[in-house]
Amino acid sequence: MEIKPIKTDKDYNEAIKKIEMLWGAKKNTLKGDELDLLCTLVEAYEMKHFPVLPPDPVDAIKFRMEQMNMTKTDMAKYLGSQSRVSEVLNGKRHLTLKMVKSLYKGLKIPAEILLA
Repeated sequence: MEIKPIKTDKDYNEAIKKIEMLWGAKKNTLKGDELDLLCTLVEAYEMKHFPVLPPDPVDAIKFRMEQMNMTKTDMAKYLGSQSRVSEVLNGKRHLTLKMVKSLYKGLKIPAEILLA
């Protein structure tokens, strides 16, 4: 087993190919350990070179509404009036701290996303 840091796209692609070959290897075996190490290296490389940005707060609210089959009318209890809901969802009004707290407590949307 020869493991080396992933420094280039070429190294990354080779590591992905090796992971595909090792996929399904049993834990606590030489191949299983190699798979674990390669996955860790690939994950570190991806976090550095392909970061996942947090979603837009309005997109997060809309996503949660869709997940919970909620309407704009349902959202009034979290954001205030129905007109305020429309303003927030259309990007014409920023979320207030009170709204953030309400969305966090009521809909379990992470505050760090809502405050972004």
